[in-house]
Amino acid sequence: MQKGKVAHVTTIDMAVRFLLLNQLLYLKERGYEVSAVCSAGRWVPEIERAGIPIKTVEMRRRISPLADLVALWHLFSYFRKEGFVIVLAHTPKAGFLGQLAAKFAGVPIIVRTLHGFYFHDGMHPAVRNFFAGLEKIAALCSDSILSQNSEDIETAIREGICEEEKIKYLGNGIDINLFDPQRITAEEVTLKRREIGIRKDERVVGIVGRLVEEKGYLDFFQAARITKAKMPNIKFLVVGPIEREKRDALNPDVVKDYGLADDVIFLGMRLDMPQLYAMMDVFVLPSHREGLPRTLMEAAAMAKPVVATDIRGCREVVKDGETGILVPVKDADALAEAILGLLQDPETAKKMGQAGRRRAEELFDERKVFQRVEAEYDRLLREKFGSRREGETRWGEAREQGRGGDKARRQE
Repeated sequence: MQKGKVAHVTTIDMAVRFLLLNQLLYLKERGYEVSAVCSAGRWVPEIERAGIPIKTVEMRRRISPLADLVALWHLFSYFRKEGFVIVLAHTPKAGFLGQLAAKFAGVPIIVRTLHGFYFHDGMHPAVRNFFAGLEKIAALCSDSILSQNSEDIETAIREGICEEEKIKYLGNGIDINLFDPQRITAEEVTLKRREIGIRKDERVVGIVGRLVEEKGYLDFFQAARITKAKMPNIKFLVVGPIEREKRDALNPDVVKDYGLADDVIFLGMRLDMPQLYAMMDVFVLPSHREGLPRTLMEAAAMAKPVVATDIRGCREVVKDGETGILVPVKDADALAEAILGLLQDPETAKKMGQAGRRRAEELFDERKVFQRVEAEYDRLLREKFGSRREGETRWGEAREQGRGGDKARRQE
């Protein structure tokens, strides 16, 4: 039985492919008619081949008033035409535009997955208040907000973004069967090291994330320089795309400023992540802002000790001193000290990695997140319409009446 027609909206196609695709396929399997909305990109054909229809609407990640109004209009027109029962919006830009367009289009149920607030305490107060204000406007459109980390729930209530009953914990998850060290053989690791150009005697420290300053790359490179001076036989892996549209975008040439041109290997976007994690001795995420970072979950699931900044999101994944080490934000010295400590104490590093794997199995299985999303959809349908079947019927009738009215107005 079809439960209803649902659209998930996010800014870029990469987010649909790597963050949402498994969830969309799960919901489709459970009876929802699922579509995705995002900007055009290289991953769209692959997503469609997987069985998820996509509507491409150009959404810029920067604030661009004219382009944003055009995107808002296209989203509104699409939602009104297709008659979705539920629209779920992801990421800051798509979260704002998607919820606003869904509200204007009369979509009966609007949900937001909160991947982390864009505003933070390090911002200028005026800028922080501006982005917090946008969140308040978006929240007025929502029937439910699903937060990936618990600290953002507290922030939302404290900042007056929404009432307590509207926001609830969702969590985040990964495919723990894919990210399983038992699936990767020693021979695969040896071949991967040879492919990338890493000698047998070299240790590997890795980071995964978009090439932007807010991911802490400059702190990472400074820490890498300190670490390299004390432990020469080391290579640093950087996995992630260049984000040319972002104001804080970085070019790989930046490593020359740190004297690391021969020590940092930039791999770009990769599809062999389990093998790459398996190569690493330590995984690092020195972000300045996070929601609930999947890369930390993936590294933990691969039984790797992690070093991350002591910020919301990271704190929820890393158990300090047990599965990894938390360090202050923008503190390259502390970052280097933590990396060196794990490299020089392989027994402790191994124990942390094993503890991380157990924690991932317990808390970060993505199917638990999918089940929470489905349960929230079912709850909202019952509350809105009395039952899922009645809800679909009533919304379908209303949609047809609306289309009839539109047709009549066009004929006049």
